[in-house]
Amino acid sequence: MSLLTTAAANLYQHRAVSAPLYVELKPEKAQKSSGFRARNTYEVGIKDRVLIDPCCGSGGMFVQSADFVKRHQGNINDISVYGQESNPTTWKMATMNLAIRGIDADLGDHNADTFFEDLHKTEKFDFILANPPFNLKDWGGEKLEDDVRWQYGTPPEGNANFAWVQHMIHHLNRSGRMGMVLANGALSSQTNNEGEIRAKIVDADLVEGIIAMPDKLFYSTGIPVSLWIITKNKKQSGKTLFIDARDMGTMVSRRLREFTDEDIAKVSTAFDAFRDGTLETEKGFSAIATTEDIKAQDYILTPGRYVGVAEVEEDDEPFEEKMTRLTGEIAKCFEESNRLQEQIKKNLEVIGYGM
Repeated sequence: MSLLTTAAANLYQHRAVSAPLYVELKPEKAQKSSGFRARNTYEVGIKDRVLIDPCCGSGGMFVQSADFVKRHQGNINDISVYGQESNPTTWKMATMNLAIRGIDADLGDHNADTFFEDLHKTEKFDFILANPPFNLKDWGGEKLEDDVRWQYGTPPEGNANFAWVQHMIHHLNRSGRMGMVLANGALSSQTNNEGEIRAKIVDADLVEGIIAMPDKLFYSTGIPVSLWIITKNKKQSGKTLFIDARDMGTMVSRRLREFTDEDIAKVSTAFDAFRDGTLETEKGFSAIATTEDIKAQDYILTPGRYVGVAEVEEDDEPFEEKMTRLTGEIAKCFEESNRLQEQIKKNLEVIGYGM
């Protein structure tokens, strides 16, 4: 795959997931100043907010965030944008990608590994958006066992999922909010301390929402993923919103699915209503669970466990009429099958291969 194709694929995959993430992190009326950076009391909008992507790749999340802000009559440069990337080529690509779009971002003066050389170590952020590598194995966890970021437990050496989660939580300010993409295994894994870490994060009342996404959103892999919304100082304390969006989206090719504006709006509307305390849950799509409910499910966060199965419209067609109709349709299919078999036999005879 060429460098240009890689960049395009990276940008597409961020478009597929960054839009719903950014919508869920959209700034509301700011709370009183808290955290690392001073800001005006009850300031409305995005001005002076601080955003980071600690594994920014070629900058796709920032590009999509800028587009979202522009569509809402804002300016991305009203937000202080930070990022970090370990791959030197990709870091250069991100720097160029943001520069040509006029996005002023601090990606550090060099590429660096987020776990071993945190370029923004003292910063606390209002928003964090990230699509980290799925199930990263060789991340060097054995060298970071006593790291200050592992507040909820030491991540396993063979999987960095909960290292990413805890790194980002560590960098949230006291009213911060983060949205990240994770492989679905992180929702239910009980191996190598992952279940214990997830349980402690839930008990700390940080998980505001989980969205199960459909498959085929990425060029590089067809696996389905989930979006995690983690929030300090949640509006609905002790409650988590679960959304099952696995059947949403539109196939734009045999390999790629698009999460449409209508899909994003449906998810966003549910989150808004949940935060306002007015959500009427929809069986098969949305559910609200308390921390005790989640504990009863062994802290497994798979939305399907909570939303249930969508109600099917009652079939009022009488059984006898239905069977008559269906058998008639099957008979026609059999007739067509026999006709095609005879046609195939004739075609084979013409070329000397009669049966």
